[in-house]
Amino acid sequence: MNDKKLNILFLCTGNSCRSQMAEGWAKALKGDKYNFWSAGIETHGLNPNAVKVMAEAGVDISGHTSDNVNDLGVEFDVVFTVCGHAHDTCPVFIGAPKVIHVGFDDPPKLAKEASTEEEALGHYRRVRDEIRGFIERIEDSLA
Repeated sequence: MNDKKLNILFLCTGNSCRSQMAEGWAKALKGDKYNFWSAGIETHGLNPNAVKVMAEAGVDISGHTSDNVNDLGVEFDVVFTVCGHAHDTCPVFIGAPKVIHVGFDDPPKLAKEASTEEEALGHYRRVRDEIRGFIERIEDSLA
């Protein structure tokens, strides 16, 4: 029996928000089953509101860094693109992993239209919870 854990990457444009939340949830909920990373096709730094709403849910991503996918040097089994731009411009990976698109709304973009900080954080919370739901059922996507 092969006990090797799958190497799974969450990829977005800037590795600042959605992919970071996905990595945080994945490590917290499924870290015993799989190896997880997040990266971007660019690096935009860690989004402080993503850190804040994840901490509210009991997941600390404050130590994460915004990483460029080309700098990871890992052979992935599965790549989940979590935004449309990353999916459309997804690089070619060593080992030809399975690439699956699971798009989530962009909280920073939605928050720009918010009239209060609480309303802005509401967008982050909604996407955070949607990502958690996806991670809880990640095996469905891996099948």
